Amino acid sequence: MGKTPEPNWRSVKKEGNIEIREYAPMIVAEVNITGERYDAINDGFRILAAFIFGENSVQQKIEMTAPVTQQAEQASSKKIAMTAPVTQEETEKSNEWKVRFVMPEEYTIATLPKPNDERILILEVPAYEAAVIRFSGFNTDKNIASNEETLKAWLKKNNTRTAGRPTYAFYNPPWTPPFMKRNEIMIRVAK
Repeated sequence: MGKTPEPNWRSVKKEGNIEIREYAPMIVAEVNITGERYDAINDGFRILAAFIFGENSVQQKIEMTAPVTQQAEQASSKKIAMTAPVTQEETEKSNEWKVRFVMPEEYTIATLPKPNDERILILEVPAYEAAVIRFSGFNTDKNIASNEETLKAWLKKNNTRTAGRPTYAFYNPPWTPPFMKRNEIMIRVAK
């Protein structure tokens, strides 16, 4: 099995498990979910997974290689690789979360199948720069808070201005051993 496709990015600066990355433009499928963080990502994941497993305008499957295993529904459907990670970001509203899947780079807004579920938005995200901390373990609130604090301290120490709220990125299925899990927290860097 090859490496899971990911959004295109280039490292600009790296220090330990923290780096500044330049991300290329990308297409995402996004749903807003209200609730506690852990429940929201699970609910959002299910909605977006239905979309990529064929609940779309042409009943076309979009294969997800990570963080979910592929599950065939119709033998006649065309399979399309999907990139990792699944991301989660808190919105301005209390207890509301944006859950996103990054779409394969060969798609445009015009060529991606339209979701049947009205809650799903297909968006084009322009190029951006982000500070990223990579860590392992479960995506518990405590583990996330600790690493987010470390990233924010690094940003302050390096006089780096930010724009927006942190985004949490998860790359692995639930059965991955904690020490092998790849998680990231991303905070956009202000230009």
